[in-house]
Amino acid sequence: MERSLVVFSLDDQRYALALACVHRCLRIVAITPLPETPEIVLGIVDLAGVVVPVVDMRKRFHHPPRDVRLSDHLVVATTGKRTVALLVDDTKGVVEGSAGTIVPSGEILPGLEFVGGVVKLEDGLILIHDLDRLLSLDEETAIDRALGVHSGREAPEALTP
Repeated sequence: MERSLVVFSLDDQRYALALACVHRCLRIVAITPLPETPEIVLGIVDLAGVVVPVVDMRKRFHHPPRDVRLSDHLVVATTGKRTVALLVDDTKGVVEGSAGTIVPSGEILPGLEFVGGVVKLEDGLILIHDLDRLLSLDEETAIDRALGVHSGREAPEALTP
């Protein structure tokens, strides 16, 4: 069974998300700070009238911090609950993983918190990110609260894929 994956990078490490949960990839845009959000949330962006929280994937995956660069990208994707913009160094395109090339993360290194599997390619390994585990319940609640206060109403609905 083939599985389409969107590949992105942080430093020299490649990660992937299921293509089905990704809406689009775009170059960095202005990020508006949003008070009282979890540390991994840099702020919000307006995407076609929809307010979307921006998650710093460098912090989530424990990469060294650095300032946002004009060359950075946003991967707009939907978790189980909301649409998020993931701040990444670069997007690399789409690869096809098959049952023979995808290994569940537990078979390689048990306890990888946000990794759902690994795809083995000729040019190296790509960690497949489990987007449903991106945010903890406390982080989700804090984002909901901050977005509700920011907009003066309930948090926005997710973008429709």
